[in-house]
Amino acid sequence: MVTQAAVLAGLGTSLPAKVLDNDEIIARLDTTDEWIRTRTGIRERRVAVSGESTVDLATVAGREALAGGMADALVLATSTPDQLCPASAPQVAARLGLGTAPALDVNAVCSGFVYALATASGLIAGGIAERVLVIGADVFTSLIDPEDRTTVTIFGDGAGAVLLRAGSPDEPGAIGPFDLHSEGELAELLWVEAGGARNRRSENPADYFLTMQGQAVFRHACARMAESSRAVVERAGWMVGDVDRFVGHQANIRILQATAKQLGLPADAVVANIDRVGNTSAASIPLALADAVADGSLVPGHRVLLSAFGAGLTWGSTVLTWPGL
Repeated sequence: MVTQAAVLAGLGTSLPAKVLDNDEIIARLDTTDEWIRTRTGIRERRVAVSGESTVDLATVAGREALAGGMADALVLATSTPDQLCPASAPQVAARLGLGTAPALDVNAVCSGFVYALATASGLIAGGIAERVLVIGADVFTSLIDPEDRTTVTIFGDGAGAVLLRAGSPDEPGAIGPFDLHSEGELAELLWVEAGGARNRRSENPADYFLTMQGQAVFRHACARMAESSRAVVERAGWMVGDVDRFVGHQANIRILQATAKQLGLPADAVVANIDRVGNTSAASIPLALADAVADGSLVPGHRVLLSAFGAGLTWGSTVLTWPGL
């Protein structure tokens, strides 16, 4: 019996209307446009306003990916749920009219979308669902200290979604194989100290904001994404040279470029929209895919490598041949 594959069948996005450009950050923090651009590649990012939540953004992106159709399961990748309890996915499913379809959150931070794709693929391969909506959505600015130039310059908010349907492993759009990893011993490189069960209430307000050891994260991100990318390309029976487009998590333009260089990929294979939206955590890969489709740099038949690295530490990769949507 041939195992059913998860096949890409829809794509949707949602970004807050508010634009936060470098000039606005420079006006209140000790930094420059040159410093921000040379270290991150970002000139502007989208940020949620008061009352605009992860569930709101996820619902808009999910509805666009469904394009009038339905799904019988939903997987939401997010590390900024609207509440600590319950998960946000059931609320999104309810807003989308999915009835009593199973819905769950996956928290792998910036690797969340790849992890969610793997989860959804398992639901389809196991015969649990025929059509799974996968959404990556984060209002990551809710975790950022507005006075910390290291993080405030990087992160933005947004949501991206794909609809997966059951299909054949050899047809365009089939997702997989996957390569997934974690390394919890290094969690403190990127984390929020307070707010969880271990430290529910802290007297130090800074404990509720993300802290990041930037240089260490950079080194691990480049090495791990390159290792994972090589592994998944080999499992797919490809050569690295077969990859037409590399869509990495949009964390930092230098990470994308350094990873591509380690893999031996040409510069024009790298898909990047970080200059316009910043690091949107779990939303970054589907947002980048949608922008590449819109500008014509991603077309049917392209062999696409997806790879992400994030807090946890977590990282992972997968591949697909881009379909005609």
